[in-house]
Amino acid sequence: KKNFFQASNPGQFENDSDVLWQRGHVPGTIAYHGRVGINTDAPDEALVVCGNAKVMGRVMHPSDSRAKQNIREVRAQLRRITQMRLVEYDYKPEFASVMGIKDT
Repeated sequence: KKNFFQASNPGQFENDSDVLWQRGHVPGTIAYHGRVGINTDAPDEALVVCGNAKVMGRVMHPSDSRAKQNIREVRAQLRRITQMRLVEYDYKPEFASVMGIKDT
């Protein structure tokens, strides 16, 4: 049995199981505590998109330097860095084409 929701009023959702969608703390947002799947009914992560996703803005990741401060070199770790596996690669033509990458 698949669950669905519909919004009759902003921030109010009705479904055939427990209410999992809630109005967010920030105005104009909603929150869901669980996993969300788009084109899948078995998401194994917080958000799983089966298909293409279009982002019209920035995607921030915890490793993004814009999310960090007090960045400093740690020279004592140089031994670990010399043990890293370094690779070169080419993008697959079908991926590069879809992503608009000319220099593969």
